Amino acid sequence: MRIAIYGRTVTKQKLSAFHEVFETILSFGWTILLEEDFSKSLAQKTSVSFDFETFSTHSELGVGVDLLISIGGDGTFLKSVSYIRNSGIPVLGINTGRLGFLANVSREHVQEALGLVKDNKYVFQKRSLLTVGIDDGEDEQYFYAINELAIHKKDTSSMINVKVSLDGNFLNTYWSDGLIISTPTGSTAYNLSCGGPIVTPGCQVHIITPIAPHNLNVRPMVIPDHMPITLNVEGRGRSYLMSIDGKSHSIKQGQEIVIQKADFMINVVKFENNNFLDTIRNKMHWGIDKRN
Repeated sequence: MRIAIYGRTVTKQKLSAFHEVFETILSFGWTILLEEDFSKSLAQKTSVSFDFETFSTHSELGVGVDLLISIGGDGTFLKSVSYIRNSGIPVLGINTGRLGFLANVSREHVQEALGLVKDNKYVFQKRSLLTVGIDDGEDEQYFYAINELAIHKKDTSSMINVKVSLDGNFLNTYWSDGLIISTPTGSTAYNLSCGGPIVTPGCQVHIITPIAPHNLNVRPMVIPDHMPITLNVEGRGRSYLMSIDGKSHSIKQGQEIVIQKADFMINVVKFENNNFLDTIRNKMHWGIDKRN
């Protein structure tokens, strides 16, 4: 097997986890590919005594790779998806961060998890993505998000208003600090912190969640994911901040943003003893009560 590995932050505390992954993979006789910047960061912190190939783009990764392993937190996992895109390469997240909803294999279970991969004792959990199109009047840009798109104010403390249409029909103009459009995967991220609902993976929905809305009767809304969402942003500022899975882009007043479900999905490696309900309960400390 050819295993691609991606990580972002290389610290002394995480080196043992990196080495355990490398040693386990090499013991299976598998080939390692390291993301280029990650390999350079590793070289500055430790010696790498094995042979490896490198990749730096989606096109370089897409040929003959059997699995991508993300080592870090959920932010690292999200970045790794930008390399996978529509290649179909499955991804396994090993958590060296804090919460870890996406990167949910703990450091203590690295060898066990990779052993299950070797024995083909896993399944793929399909995760949907957003396709975000921005029309600036001259050219159209496209981005992908597995968690969410968020619109924020940028140059002023005043709230903004975001006009939202669903499948060509006007829904509402949100007067707020911003607006989140989330996938089921992203329901446990920014959406959750702004009072949105938790949605289990596999649900075919998107979530619209206002950030600090001025009208208190405005609430998060769950809609079918086949409905295109169109956003138009206005306010006192001339430009606004658009965050796509944590990566920021500047948009101008009057630009139209069209959000749709992507025509491909991400294959996330899932083990029999690791399900979403257990993850939610353990990560959010539900049920820590003497009555349970």
